[in-house]
Amino acid sequence: KDVQKEREPHVYLSKEEVKEKIQSYNSSVTDKLKMTLNANGIYTGFIKVQLELCRPITVQASQSQGRCPSSQETAFYLPDGCVNTLHISSTNTVREVIEALLKKFFVADNPAKFALYKRCHKEDQVYTCKLSDREHPLYLRLVAGPKTEMLSFVLREHETGEVMWEAFSIPELQNFLRILDKEENDQLQILKSRYAAYRGKLEEALRGVLKPG
Repeated sequence: KDVQKEREPHVYLSKEEVKEKIQSYNSSVTDKLKMTLNANGIYTGFIKVQLELCRPITVQASQSQGRCPSSQETAFYLPDGCVNTLHISSTNTVREVIEALLKKFFVADNPAKFALYKRCHKEDQVYTCKLSDREHPLYLRLVAGPKTEMLSFVLREHETGEVMWEAFSIPELQNFLRILDKEENDQLQILKSRYAAYRGKLEEALRGVLKPG
């Protein structure tokens, strides 16, 4: 169930409260992805982000050998449900997490095309809420604890009505059109094949009915 609700208030914790929560968090971790509190009060840790992208992404592969980098861009669909782990700090915002995630996958698309969501389980229901660019994912992870059943992060495109098409480059838009043309042609061939099969069965039935004797 996707909901667009008000963000939960950010409770500012004291350094001692943060220390206690991190100790409690680390005692419950089962995958060794623990948090670390630094002397300056900033803590670091890991979050896992599931990718649920419906539209193709543009990936840039660049090679540099002491000269200007040469690059090629390819648009393709990323497998649904892919999960990536990021090491971040408590000061990193949602926008910075999105940028880091795209950079890790060499995605050349504008980060403004994407949004980070949190998925929560409450009262036997699943709620998905879009996070604002200024929220801090590691803080949310710390408060919720390490169990992804309680809280998980999902990267998606903005809703169709929110897509900033002006953020796409001309090559990206051309790639999208080529992909749409291919999908349209594939669906057309499937439809033609289906109706050809129906026509063949009807003609066979007619021959049986009209057969003399």
